Amino acid sequence: MADKQPTIVDELKQTRPFATAAQEATVALLRTTDLVRRRLTSVVEEEDLTLQQYNVLRILRGSQGKPLCALEIRDRLIEQTPGVSRLLDRLLEKGLIRRDRSSTDRRLLECFISGKGLDVLARLDSRVNEADAQVLDALSAVEIKTLNKLLSKIRRSNR
Repeated sequence: MADKQPTIVDELKQTRPFATAAQEATVALLRTTDLVRRRLTSVVEEEDLTLQQYNVLRILRGSQGKPLCALEIRDRLIEQTPGVSRLLDRLLEKGLIRRDRSSTDRRLLECFISGKGLDVLARLDSRVNEADAQVLDALSAVEIKTLNKLLSKIRRSNR
């Protein structure tokens, strides 16, 4: 007989079951998110970055040279944060991005990833991909696809 996988109730050493299956799933999702965040943080910290800073750099690299303003970056962040300007300031201080006044609207500051920022991402790419794979190593390709569909469904229904 296969070993019984510990449940979130077991992990948290709860003496009573959760009130609902939805509550149990929410707590399990939060606990799993924390595990993934810690794993990825340990990788990006090697380059003196936070996960949010790493996310901004990935967003700017993905824009393929097209400038993005702070509001566009904010809308694309994985974790919503009110301090996008401070986040951009820190990346600017590290030389990982640059900001220029928009030529069409002088009120806007446009952000670009710098060569140094691209170099940092290049050094991190394989390590982050490896961490992603390790986190989901217990799941088959079909299970990962199902997980992605279920997580998308949750996000869509909560907009």
